[in-house]
Amino acid sequence: MGVTKRPVFVRAEKLWKEYAMGSMPLQVLKGAELEIRQGEIIVVIGPSGSGKSTLLHILGGLDRPTSGLVSVGGQNLFTLPEEQRAAFRNRRLGFIFQFHHLLSEFTALENVAMPALIKGESLKEVRSRAERLLQEVALEGRADHKPSELSGGEQQRVAVARALINDPVLILADEPSGNLDEENGARLHKLLVDLARKKGLTIVFATHNPDLTKRGDRILRLADGKLVPVRH
Repeated sequence: MGVTKRPVFVRAEKLWKEYAMGSMPLQVLKGAELEIRQGEIIVVIGPSGSGKSTLLHILGGLDRPTSGLVSVGGQNLFTLPEEQRAAFRNRRLGFIFQFHHLLSEFTALENVAMPALIKGESLKEVRSRAERLLQEVALEGRADHKPSELSGGEQQRVAVARALINDPVLILADEPSGNLDEENGARLHKLLVDLARKKGLTIVFATHNPDLTKRGDRILRLADGKLVPVRH
């Protein structure tokens, strides 16, 4: 079944986001709307400060909109109490940021397992899943290494594996290669897109990177607080 025939999986309606900035509030999102179908790969572009990170944080329930609705798989995120929304994020969503945010005192395998440990699973229960994911990102020989013993590209691949440990339905990736050189960035983009296709994941990228924009099903530009389609 083609992407265009799949059901809408993520829906954002009339998203407004204001930040208090003295006497004049800063409006970042101004009625932005978005529909994403299951298994679709979306790339959001726009200049720095246009609100791409804010949009992803709202889609993932990390930040609240001033007004508007976000639903993921039919679940309205902002009708959930904070504790339930946090549990939904941990169980159903995966996040990849520009900086890997790995915990320095833990090994690669322990970092990958961390969201499952937070969910209440034991390391013994989750170890095989973490090992399999490290194999999928070509780091099976680095499981016992700490972040300081890994290259920048390897650290970001650990972050990718960590984002997948709870079998999320949606991945939100904010400038995932922004801290990598061109070669490692392209390698990471291919890895992410290949994994998304293989697993049927829905994924939203926010990026400036031209290599990544070539890999999406759709490109959207965030301009003046709204999302505008961009032709390939």
